[in-house]
This record gives sequence, structure tokens and C-alpha cells, in this order.
Amino acid sequence: MTLRSSPLFDRETIWRMGLIGDPIAHSLSPSLHEAAFRSHGLCASYELWPTAEADLPARLAGLRRADVLGANVTMPHKLAVTSLLDEISPLSARAGAVNTIMHRDGRLIGDNTDVEGFTTALTSAISSFSERHILVLGAGGAARAVVLGLQALGTGQVTIANRSSERAETLAATFSSSHHEIGTIALQKIAENLETVSVLVNATAAGWRPGETPIPLDVLDNLPPNAWVVDLTFRETDLLRAARQRGLSTLDGLPMLVHQAAGAFTRWTGLGAP
Repeated sequence: MTLRSSPLFDRETIWRMGLIGDPIAHSLSPSLHEAAFRSHGLCASYELWPTAEADLPARLAGLRRADVLGANVTMPHKLAVTSLLDEISPLSARAGAVNTIMHRDGRLIGDNTDVEGFTTALTSAISSFSERHILVLGAGGAARAVVLGLQALGTGQVTIANRSSERAETLAATFSSSHHEIGTIALQKIAENLETVSVLVNATAAGWRPGETPIPLDVLDNLPPNAWVVDLTFRETDLLRAARQRGLSTLDGLPMLVHQAAGAFTRWTGLGAP
């Protein structure tokens, strides 16, 4: 079968994909994927599917419809969805989180493109990780992808800080190994532990709303002058703005969003992202 004879180009069927999460009204994913569909001439749509935790099983059941190719999963469901699928990839199993679901022959298969999205975005801005100390804020699904990505890049030292120290310690224990131990610090003690940090990554949801920050902004004064501040939020945040005002280098979450979306697009369609 040639590419153009694929069912994806069947003008009688509109193939559906969408985003599962809550809240998701702010998402840029529809714009990204619709542009990719148009570029390839696909008869497809990308929808927003706001889903409360109690409604997650019913939402996943709807993905088994014949016209649905799959879905993306975002906060707060990346961890919970893993136990509700027919199969998950080895990477998703290691991360304990799924952000992409493929519907194949009635089966729902979970994968994780956040890891490749994060590492591709990070290495486009920063090089040489073996001597770096990277501090990750958060211990949820996004933080798991970040930690896995940092390990893959051979990062010298990774430390996790989270409001719940128990969750931070659990995440650190999950990914620590004999040759790469991951540390933790209490979030309230972060100010006194920044002098050796070369990259600070916000992998929490704090920052979506103006005036909301994952840490007090004045603690940024304790970072080295050549440090980077990375925020997985795809728009300007108070954290990034404050970092730039202090002369620090910054990276927002838009490049990661684009690269993880490209990975999801290829998994659904078998086509390269435009």
C-alpha cells in the first residue's frame, strides 16, 4: 500500500485525536497538530477533551472508536492513565507516566514522548552535561520525564525538590542507580542549596497563573551568574521573567511541547512531523 492510499488520506473519514487533561483550555496542542495535518493533507482533527479524574475510564473507552487514532495526556492524568491501558512502552513503564496513547486494532497502547521532547529542547540550548548540577522542581509525571532525560544525557548531579518530600524521595529512589544517585532537598531549604546549581528546571504546574511561582523569586539571587532557569510552561512565567531580570539564561517549555508533539504525531500516523 502506498502512502497516499493509506486510510489516513480517506476523504470519507475524519480521523480524530485529542488532549486529555484538566484544565486544558490554554493548550497549544490543537494548533500544532492541525498544522501538521494540513501540511500532510490528512483528513484529521485534534480536539480538547477536558476530563476529570472520575471520568478518565470512560474517556479512555471512547478512544476505542474506529475513527480515533489516539490521544495526548497531560496533567493531572499522566500517572493514573498507565494502569488503565492495554499496554505501555518500556519507556513509559520506567517513567511511570504516559503522555501519548495510540489506538491500534482496538487496543490502547501508552508511550512517553515527553522524555525525547525535553532532551531535544534542552540540548538545543545547553551542551555538556557531565559536570552540571541540575535541580528539578516537582515529582509528578513531567518531573519523571525530566529526570529520565537528564540521566540519558549523562548529567553529573541531579537533585529533586518538591512540596511533598516523600514524593521527592520516592522519585529519587525510583531512578537512582549504583552509578547515578539522585538527591533530594526540602523545598523550604532551596535557597541555601543553589550555589552549585547550573540549571534549575520547573517541572511543576505552578506558574500557569500570573503571580504564581514554584519558589520565592528572591532565591534566584543565590544561583551562579551563568546558570540557566528552565520552565516547562510553554509561555512567559514570572519565574522566567525574574530570572532574566537577574541576567540568567532562560528556556521556556514551547520547544519541548513542539518536540513531544512531533513524536506523538509520528506514532499516530507513521509520518514524519513537518
